[in-house]
Amino acid sequence: MIDAISEARAHGDLKENAEYHAAREEQGLNEARIREIEEALSLSTVIEYKDLGNENIVKFGSLVTILDLDSSEKKTYQIVGEFEADIDNNTISITTPIGKALLKKETGDVVEVDTPSGLKEFEILEIKVS
Repeated sequence: MIDAISEARAHGDLKENAEYHAAREEQGLNEARIREIEEALSLSTVIEYKDLGNENIVKFGSLVTILDLDSSEKKTYQIVGEFEADIDNNTISITTPIGKALLKKETGDVVEVDTPSGLKEFEILEIKVS
């Protein structure tokens, strides 16, 4: 980033130097992202799974196998934090509608989740410690 700004400065008048202004804007965006990450880290707490108690309920870190009662499709997800979530890797955040619905539930429970395609029901088939 610093190299890009230095190179743009070398091109002359900064008032009409698009490369310079683009590099400075990118630098500002990067600095804002750094502040956002630092804030999240300052508010974070390390959670030891063994300290979470009952292994028979869904909680942070659980691997949960659910059955979509409409389509009979089974899926397994790990319940993770907001910054770790990646639906393509079967990890869902505790802050998502399905994550919130699953928390503190037990095997055999049925949860309702309001999805973009409407209300869906899922049965919890299995809960594992990850």
